[in-house]
Amino acid sequence: MNKGVAITGMGIISAIGNNVAENYASLISGKKGISKIFQIETVHKDEIMVGEISDTNPVLEKRLDVSENQWSRTVLIGCLAAEEALKNAVITKINDVRTGLISGTTVGGMDKSEQYFYDYFEHPEVRQHITGLHAGDSTKKIAKHLGLEESFVTTISTACSSAANAIMLGARMIKSGQLDRVIVGGTDCLSKFTINGFKTLLILSDTYSAPFDDNRKGLNLGEAAAFLVLESDEMVKKENKKVLAYVKGYGNANDAYHQTASSEHGDGAVLAMEKALKVAGMQSSDIDYVNAHGTATPNNDLSEGRALIRLFDEKVPEFSSTKAFTGHTLAAAGGVEAVYSVLALQNNIMFPNLNYKTQMKEFDLTPITQVTKKPLRNVLSNSFGFGGNCSTLIFSKEA
Repeated sequence: MNKGVAITGMGIISAIGNNVAENYASLISGKKGISKIFQIETVHKDEIMVGEISDTNPVLEKRLDVSENQWSRTVLIGCLAAEEALKNAVITKINDVRTGLISGTTVGGMDKSEQYFYDYFEHPEVRQHITGLHAGDSTKKIAKHLGLEESFVTTISTACSSAANAIMLGARMIKSGQLDRVIVGGTDCLSKFTINGFKTLLILSDTYSAPFDDNRKGLNLGEAAAFLVLESDEMVKKENKKVLAYVKGYGNANDAYHQTASSEHGDGAVLAMEKALKVAGMQSSDIDYVNAHGTATPNNDLSEGRALIRLFDEKVPEFSSTKAFTGHTLAAAGGVEAVYSVLALQNNIMFPNLNYKTQMKEFDLTPITQVTKKPLRNVLSNSFGFGGNCSTLIFSKEA
């Protein structure tokens, strides 16, 4: 059985940058990507703030050199992030070894389906946007664009832990010898459906989100795509690959508490983090930095904070949520924050928890609020989804 799961490439597009370099520059300069809605026509456009990617669909189509209005925005941004990840991993022949694609999404082709829903019967030329609604369609199109043939291609849709679970499944397939290489992550665009749904739940903020702040008002939705290239020890040795970091641990659990809320004491979160530590062969004291799920909703931040205290026995390492930069990118969040965790390791930097002012009353926890230099060995990243689906990843410098 292969031991190491090496990360040899990564790609991202988000509200704070069109690639990895631009995202890192924004993270260390404190540049947030949150604004009023400017690309979607919705009755809520002046009521909430979101993290939108600045490029329009025609601009994205031109960057990819694809036909106009053929793909959903989820596919467009997913292709761009996956392309960057492959380029970063210096992969020119994608089918030369057993290669897979595991992508997480919740929105799928919803943006186009809602646009053309009422045209289905009278305009056959737009029916592709109705049949392209389901989550698997976006993954299939990304795989085809990348040129993957006879490969393992699958989709994970576990709400906000989707991309984290894609990374976990990919790592397991590498370790078990079923794949030599796998592209893992997630992609989600903004749509009226998600905006309306989260508005109904009364958890959207009309201002900048403030994770772990006592006066937090809710989350900012965001859109993004982010992918990692995972490769086996054998591949790294064979091709003398540069390794960015390693997927060292992973865990998934369900607290079975509520359809949308996390358990009040973070039961699922604790289980996921404990499982990840066990897989990594680590103690909680080995974690140097936590990239928290930190959605800035009253329920999540209370639940996650309590889970961190339970796991680390009152010795919680430095932590922050980066969602105040990008917004909560739903299924893509675990991929986005995986990229940020690797950047933290590479640069020995912890990113700030923007907009934090007042400590929560329930416990004595304070996130880091400015760019902080520190030697990092292991970074833990949390992603918690609706339905109680809790996932934790641990990224390390050493295999």
